[in-house]
Amino acid sequence: MLSMCSNFDGLLDPIRFADTFGVAMPSGGRGSVWPAYPSSFVVQDKTTRQRMARVGQFGMVPQWAAQSPQYAKLGLKTYNARVETVAEKPTYRDAWRHAQHCVVPAEAIYEPDWRSGKAVPARIARADGQPLGIAGLWTQTVDSDGVIGYSFTMLTINADGHAVFQNFHRPADEKRMVVILQPQQFDDWLNVTAKDSMTLMQRLPAEDLTVSYANKPVSNQASVS
Repeated sequence: MLSMCSNFDGLLDPIRFADTFGVAMPSGGRGSVWPAYPSSFVVQDKTTRQRMARVGQFGMVPQWAAQSPQYAKLGLKTYNARVETVAEKPTYRDAWRHAQHCVVPAEAIYEPDWRSGKAVPARIARADGQPLGIAGLWTQTVDSDGVIGYSFTMLTINADGHAVFQNFHRPADEKRMVVILQPQQFDDWLNVTAKDSMTLMQRLPAEDLTVSYANKPVSNQASVS
């Protein structure tokens, strides 16, 4: 079942990727991304201050969990981080404390619309047709064989009263949304200190978004098995 936000369309057009995020698109990302799937994310080299793009698992796995036999499954539950608790949750707190910020490119994200009484996947994209840039955190792990891996999570905020996101999830559920950045905020997010990170945890105005309904599954068996 779709949950906040467990499915998005990865950005696979190298020209759109470079035009929007100012960096070459890496290989290895997926088109339809679910938890534990690989997708691209954009970070900043702290020495050169230049953007770079990597591919990592959607669903954060911190180094302390890298040796666990449950490594892969942890990412199935850590694809979103609530800004209200991100600084204290063991999975995310080190990345938050060290301002390991990333921007997650996406063509669109999907949320379940329950207003008809059943879950209908709603596709949310930018109204201007440009890709989404979602605020996230990333981390690096090194396994027992010395192999480096990357993973990331999307940050979410309360969406009560938001003209778009208040329509999603079951009626009794808290309304939430991912933090969608404006293009002019990408560098702000990549540069901001941990102390000031919360200043960019804002709701994108509803008028900047468009919603359509697509005939697609509301779950992905491979990601929840």
